[in-house]
Amino acid sequence: MINRVDPWEGIMANTIAVIGAGKIGELLLSGLLRSGWPADRLVATARRPERAAELADRYGIRLVDTASAVATADVLAIAVKPQDAATLMADLGPLVAVHPDRLVISLCAGLPTSFFAKWLPDATPVVRVMTNTPALVDEAMTAISAGPHATAAHLALAEEMFAPLGRTIRVPESQQDAVTALSGSGPAYFFYLVEAMTDAGILLGLPRQVAYDLIVQTAIGSAIMLRDSGEHPVKLREAVTSPAGTTINAIRELENHGVRAAFLAALEAARDRAKQIADQQA
Repeated sequence: MINRVDPWEGIMANTIAVIGAGKIGELLLSGLLRSGWPADRLVATARRPERAAELADRYGIRLVDTASAVATADVLAIAVKPQDAATLMADLGPLVAVHPDRLVISLCAGLPTSFFAKWLPDATPVVRVMTNTPALVDEAMTAISAGPHATAAHLALAEEMFAPLGRTIRVPESQQDAVTALSGSGPAYFFYLVEAMTDAGILLGLPRQVAYDLIVQTAIGSAIMLRDSGEHPVKLREAVTSPAGTTINAIRELENHGVRAAFLAALEAARDRAKQIADQQA
């Protein structure tokens, strides 16, 4: 029998199963291990045998089937693609019914806790989580939301799990689609901007590597200034923008091309797609 603990006490005494250890699932596994979570308190499932072997070799954890994961773990972190969630839950729901004291954590973009409630026994606690790929360098932004039956202790456990990956924040679940659009997809927007600025540097006569190095360090320095200065981004931008200077001419062109409006429209499109995903799985 599993030794149950209050999540406020001895959090690392919980066993976590990552159900569907793809890219996001592996981010969680690696972050937990870096934080000192015992490898014998981690299990995972993978669809392909070669993927299972790869993870077992890389991290020294047990790869098991879904039934064994539910029987073994206190926490079930579901990290499958949203379109695969219904198929998984059709199998998982009856297994959780046999082991009703599990905490379910969803990393499935766009899927609300109500989706999982349809498949799970009544009163099963579900926590919805949206993290992002900077978890690879321990700089993720992770938003955590409680489902109807999740308690403060469940949220504390979820925060402890994701803290090694970067920063965590609690938000109402109604804001999770906006979180998905802003920070879940956010790294792609910055990579897109770096790509465009690198091309511009080449157009201006710089070697690609020089342009890339200039932009990446500028991005890192600017992000740290935003984080550590406490200043509003407008004030920081104005400090670089001299009257009749180079920067204001560049800003004028960005405004003339509707870059601000394009970002607003892009994030709205990402949010709307998150809602569509939920509707398709309803």
